[in-house]
Amino acid sequence: MNNYEYIIASLPVLAQGDGSKPDAAALLEEIRAQLSEKDCATLDLLLEGFDSSKLDAAFYRKAAASHSRFVREFFAFDLELRNAKVRWLNRSLGRDPELDTLTLGEEPGEFAEAAEAEAVLETGDILGREKGLDGLMWKKAEEICLMEVLSFDLILSFAAKLMIVDRWLRLDEQTGRALFRRLLAEIKETKTKDNI
Repeated sequence: MNNYEYIIASLPVLAQGDGSKPDAAALLEEIRAQLSEKDCATLDLLLEGFDSSKLDAAFYRKAAASHSRFVREFFAFDLELRNAKVRWLNRSLGRDPELDTLTLGEEPGEFAEAAEAEAVLETGDILGREKGLDGLMWKKAEEICLMEVLSFDLILSFAAKLMIVDRWLRLDEQTGRALFRRLLAEIKETKTKDNI
């Protein structure tokens, strides 16, 4: 089991502009069918993080304790970004910036992308703001796996980006299609590098 090279090699590659819409659920099931039980549980934890009703302190603690570096770092960033959004909203409403932020008990470190997040949040257009926030999440998924080659974390990164694509296909199909083409181009580039 856990033939990560095969899984990565079997990820879809579509021609740009072919009008295809990815079926995220089907793609994730294909990936899941090739993973061990332990890796499926990690994938499920990642996917749980895309369900806003489950994003509480217990979820972030579970993510922080994950054996997966990708899950730990991705959701640590997600929590920091969500807290930055809450602080921004609180300031705009004249409230205490720390009201309703979520901490896991320890003193939070400095959020390296705070200025970038603030710039996105200052965008007057709500759709642009959401695209910008998802853009930061996409960038973080790439950064975590920057030096990864044919690893499970690379598969988790693909799954995280696929969930962002799926969200935009439901919200704004044109943006979703563009993100999916970008994801496929990244996978194609990874496969090309691996064959060198």
